[in-house]
Amino acid sequence: MKLPSLFSVFSAPFLLTFTLAAALPQPQSNPPSSQWTTLAPIPLFPRQEHSTVFLPPSSFAILGGVIPIANSTGVNTTSLVQLYDIPSNTWKSLAPLPTPLNHANAASVDGKLYVLGGLEVASDGAWRGTSKSWVYDPISDIWTEIEGIPEGDGRGSAAVGVHDGVVFLAGGMSVLHAVQGGQQETVAAVSAFDTVAGKWLSLPEKARQLPGGRDHAGAAVVDGKLFVIGGRDHGQANVKGTVYVLDLEDLSAGWTTKNGVMPTPRGGVAAAAVGGKVYTFGGEGNPAEGSKGVFNQTEVYDTVRDEWKVLTPMKVPRHGTYAVAVDGRIYIPGGGISIGAGPVDVLDVFVPRK
Repeated sequence: MKLPSLFSVFSAPFLLTFTLAAALPQPQSNPPSSQWTTLAPIPLFPRQEHSTVFLPPSSFAILGGVIPIANSTGVNTTSLVQLYDIPSNTWKSLAPLPTPLNHANAASVDGKLYVLGGLEVASDGAWRGTSKSWVYDPISDIWTEIEGIPEGDGRGSAAVGVHDGVVFLAGGMSVLHAVQGGQQETVAAVSAFDTVAGKWLSLPEKARQLPGGRDHAGAAVVDGKLFVIGGRDHGQANVKGTVYVLDLEDLSAGWTTKNGVMPTPRGGVAAAAVGGKVYTFGGEGNPAEGSKGVFNQTEVYDTVRDEWKVLTPMKVPRHGTYAVAVDGRIYIPGGGISIGAGPVDVLDVFVPRK
């Protein structure tokens, strides 16, 4: 496989190291058996802080993120886009993003991929939110620029959901100084892009803001409702276990906060929905000795009962990745195995217990 041009893959390097918070309580349970399987690893480079989206009929793409610098603890932001074909267990490269991005807000709608903002490397070296947006056509293998996020709301690491052709971005972060103690600006803004009209929508007042700022949260749409789960607020030590819900068919009702709280509050969590339940994986901010700051927890939220259960832990604990559900299986590519950075090329699949 031909390596992509370095000019399309790399941007300014970062060194990522962070401190941990006070110990968090760990749930006690007897996890039921569920199946984990390791698949073909991500080629070319390990990846972290990328986005993962389903591409019909049987593939998913990973977009942007950060990759390691050889013989260094630093990372570079990449524009690399790769496609995993589920039936053949193989990878291939697609046209790269028009600009290197990490923490991109991405979604799949009607067979096309949308990237609506993200974090890009600014002139001061920080990762800053961008409003730039594009759509990818897999038939032509071309990215086309579209209307950007409204002024002032450019950001990355939003919780993303799709309903009736509209992509919703909930929360996110506008600034990330990727150094120890560096500035991290979390936002509560909610935005919506109509992929049919090609325009950003004006939301009802009660839908425009999350109940609290969140970035690196898990997200899933179940029965027309967007669930924003966990995440963090102004730094990976300030992890949250909340579940926020927005009825996408009754936006004027606004956001509600569920009673059910994650057994293990986490940021940098991956999430995907299967059968009315939202499965959450890994995350960042683990203070336990030997954890490298990363969680291996797998926990499932029943959206009807408003209840949580603890499941079989991840084989490879990590954060900074996304999960995607396809035909009842949940795929989790890449991620970081230590707090801050530590990209890996691991791809595994979780099959929920029936």
